[in-house]
Amino acid sequence: MTSKERAYLRSQAQLLEPVVQIGRDGLNPDCTRNTDEALTARELVKVNVQRNCLTPVREIAETLSERTRSQIVQVIGRKFVLYRYSSTKKNHVPLKKESD
Repeated sequence: MTSKERAYLRSQAQLLEPVVQIGRDGLNPDCTRNTDEALTARELVKVNVQRNCLTPVREIAETLSERTRSQIVQVIGRKFVLYRYSSTKKNHVPLKKESD
């Protein structure tokens, strides 16, 4: 993913609300499954890590990215954004802006 594509995805993710919450238990199979389903449905997913989670946010993002075969777009504070292209979704997030 190029820096321009990453910047575009960050701009698209600004208005998103976190879809997945990770709490004290950290990453468990349910969190992974819910994130995978959300990525299939939306392509771009924002994840919130609660304050009572002891695992570092960057580590959670990397692990979840590997498990769901997605890419980390950004990590800010206790939130991070994941992206995975879905060929089955009709209105997918375009990585390149269309020229007029």
